[in-house]
Amino acid sequence: MRVLFVSAEVSPFAKVGGLADVAAALPRALSELGVDVRVVMPKYRGVDGKTDLNEIARFRVPVGAGEKECTLHEGTLPQSGVPVYFLGNDPYFDRAQVYGEGGGDYPDALERFTFLSRGALALPEALGWQPDIVHVNDWHTALVPAYLRAGEGPKGAKSVLTIHNLAYQGEFPWDARATTGLADEALTSFAHAGKLNLLKGGILSADRLTTVSPSYAREILQDGEGLEEVLRTRVDSLTGILNGIDDSAWNPETDPLLWANYSAADPSGKEENKERLRAELGLAQEPAAPLVGMISRLAAQKGFDLVMAAFDRMMALGIQFVLLGTGAPEYEEFFRAAASRYPGRAAALITFSEEWAHRIEAAADIFLMPSRFEPCGLNQMYSLRYGTVPVVRATGGLKDTVRDYNADRAMGNGFVFTDYAPDAMLSALRRAVVLYRDDPEGWAALRKRGMEEDHSWSASARNYLELYTELAR
Repeated sequence: MRVLFVSAEVSPFAKVGGLADVAAALPRALSELGVDVRVVMPKYRGVDGKTDLNEIARFRVPVGAGEKECTLHEGTLPQSGVPVYFLGNDPYFDRAQVYGEGGGDYPDALERFTFLSRGALALPEALGWQPDIVHVNDWHTALVPAYLRAGEGPKGAKSVLTIHNLAYQGEFPWDARATTGLADEALTSFAHAGKLNLLKGGILSADRLTTVSPSYAREILQDGEGLEEVLRTRVDSLTGILNGIDDSAWNPETDPLLWANYSAADPSGKEENKERLRAELGLAQEPAAPLVGMISRLAAQKGFDLVMAAFDRMMALGIQFVLLGTGAPEYEEFFRAAASRYPGRAAALITFSEEWAHRIEAAADIFLMPSRFEPCGLNQMYSLRYGTVPVVRATGGLKDTVRDYNADRAMGNGFVFTDYAPDAMLSALRRAVVLYRDDPEGWAALRKRGMEEDHSWSASARNYLELYTELAR
C-alpha cells in the first residue's frame, strides 16, 4: 500500500494545532504497519535546521493563470524512516507564521494552498512513485480530491479527506475561484452561501471522508457549522476514527523535557515536576492546593467563556491555575489580568512552547478542557498518560476518551459534564478537587487507571489501513 499524506502542518516542522501532531504520528504508525507512506508539506521558514534537507527536483506549479516555481526538498520524519517532502516557494512560505499574523490568514491564502495542493499532485511524477491513496487534511488541501477527479496528478489514486475541525472551512470570495484552475463544472461543488468554500468542495469530491473521533462524526451530521446537509449526502462514505497520541514523544518515563521522569508504577516524580513548575512560575508551594492546567489555542471553541465566567469561583475552591496558549486578544488579556489578581496562585504563559506543554502536563493534578465542541482533542489523552486527571465536557473526542468517575464502582478516568454552562463546569471541577483533597487513595487509583490506558496510534492506524485497502480494491 502506497500513501501520499498531504498536510499544511506537520510536527516538528510546523505546528499550530493538533493537526501537526496527527500528521507526524499517523504516518509513523502506518509505516510500522508496512505502508509505504510519504508526507508532503510546505517548506516554511521554520523548517530549516529541523531535518537534513536535500534538494531533489524543481518544477512549476499552476496557480491561477500563471505558474510558480517549486523547489522540492526531501527530509525525514523524526524517529522514523518516513520521507517528508517540502514544497519550497519563498514568496509563499518564507514568512513569520504558518497561516497568518494577528489572528487571521495571510491575504493570499488561496494561492498558497492551491500551490500546496497542485504541487503535492506533481510530486509523484517527480519521484517516479505512484500512490494508491492520497490522504489530505482539512480545508488547506481539500482541493486535491477535485484535482484528482479532473484528471490531474497520479492516475487511479483514490482520495481520503480527514476533517480535523469543521469550524475552519477555507472560505474565499467567489470571484477568486479562478485561482484554483478548476473548470466551472468542478467548481459547483465548492459554492456555498455565495462564497468559494474549499472544505465543502473537498467533502463532495473525496472518495472517502473521515473525522477524528466517532462522536464527532455523528455530531456534525446534526450541527456541521452550516455543512450538515452536505455531510448527510455523504454519510455512507463518512467514518469516525479516533486519533491516537504519539507515545514515544508523550511518555513521562522517558520525556526529556521534564524535570523528573515517572511512571504509573512509580509516580513520585510527578510531585517534583509540580514543585519545580511552581518555583519557575512563582506559584506558592501549597501541597493542599491542586494545580489545574490548561494548554490550548485561546479560541471560543475551547470553552474560555465558561472559564472566564467562573474563574473567581474556581479560584475560591483553593486551586492553583496555570495556562499556556495564544489566540484571541480578549482571552489573552483576561488571563494576564487574572494572573496579576492572583499572585502566587495563577500563572499565564501567553505563548506556544512544546517544552512548557510537556512540563504543565507533568506538573498539573487536573487538566481542564471545557470545549464547546472538540473533534478529537489530544490534550486529554496526554493528560491521562501523564497522570493528570481530565475535567472535560462530553463532546466529540472528549466523550470518546474520558469516562466520568464513579467512586462506588471504582470506574472512570476523569470528570465529565454535559451542559455548556459555567455552573456545570464548576460542579465537575469541584468534584475533582474534593476527591483530590479528601481521598488521596481514591485519587491515586484514578490517576493510575488513566496512566495505564493505551491511547497510542496503533489501533487507529490499523483502522486507516483497513479503509485504504477497501478503497484501493
